[in-house]
Amino acid sequence: MPKGFGGMPGGMNMNSLMKQAQKMQKQMAEMQEELASKTLEVSAGGGAIKVTINGEKQLTGLQISPEVVDPDDVEMLQDLVISAVNEAIRQIDESVSSQMSKITGGVNLPGMF
Repeated sequence: MPKGFGGMPGGMNMNSLMKQAQKMQKQMAEMQEELASKTLEVSAGGGAIKVTINGEKQLTGLQISPEVVDPDDVEMLQDLVISAVNEAIRQIDESVSSQMSKITGGVNLPGMF
């Protein structure tokens, strides 16, 4: 059995490995660009709080329904905002993970995103 790069069977050579890495790098750059232009709207409290976040995890919009603005219960409002923002971030992370999985064929590359 022929030995390739790093003693790997199948004759994998450095040139094909570099081509694969370049292709993956290009796909990841395209994915980042696509995600950066994406926005996601998430609500909490039955729609009382709505947040809009982009693919770069930047909060771009916040809507607070007047009904939930109670000066005597600011903590509830804070909790709703935190909940909506955290859910939006979780959904963006899930989207990034899903897209990365398509590019890497399911191989986990820690620290990439």
